[in-house]
Amino acid sequence: MTSDTRQQALVTGASSGIGRATAMALAQTGTDLVLVGRSLDKLENLAQDLKTTGVKVHYRALDLADLAPLSSTLAAIIADCGPIDLLINSAGMGYTGSLAEMPLEEWQQVLNLNLTSVLLCMQAVLPGMRDRGGTIVNIASVAAYNAFPDWGAYSVSKAGLVTLSRIFAAEERSHGVRVIVIAPGSVNTPLWDAKTVQADFPRSQMLSPETVAQAIISAVQIPASAVVEELKLMPSGGAF
Repeated sequence: MTSDTRQQALVTGASSGIGRATAMALAQTGTDLVLVGRSLDKLENLAQDLKTTGVKVHYRALDLADLAPLSSTLAAIIADCGPIDLLINSAGMGYTGSLAEMPLEEWQQVLNLNLTSVLLCMQAVLPGMRDRGGTIVNIASVAAYNAFPDWGAYSVSKAGLVTLSRIFAAEERSHGVRVIVIAPGSVNTPLWDAKTVQADFPRSQMLSPETVAQAIISAVQIPASAVVEELKLMPSGGAF
């Protein structure tokens, strides 16, 4: 991003966790925001909190796991709000359970949200970014690089996201589109409270969403002539 040009960011999963923290951090840089998430109430509260920053804020309740209408819905949002200079793909879900016993429907649910919806979001912003340049940030996980028992579906989805990001970056580099992967260790977000996650880790030792958000801001603010391709961010205590 540059300081002399007003830019607009689309943040998915903006109603909580890393997405919310990133929206707050971007607003402090003067970036206008398009926020999507499942909870309209939480998005409205976030928009209210952002009023004092002076940036323009659009928001839309949207279930990214509902793939069929997603491309057309995103196209309509972009047509209404204007071109996107920065895309933060933060929406995602956690899942624990052995691969041997995982129902196909639940496997598809994890892949649909954590991987396929990201592809559709990238495709949606691409026409505008090819015209003016842009940056895409995909939130992966250290689980993409490790074999954690009972985290198979989640790990596969995040490993796929890393590879998807690498290929997308290679294909779009000549068009001035940068793709960045941020792969944090455990982050203290509502993911750990979900019914699909059965894990007991010390929340106090995890990264905060605000820390991840600051890493995102640092990565996107480097000059357009460079790119942070992948960044792993771990709690200093080394907790998963």
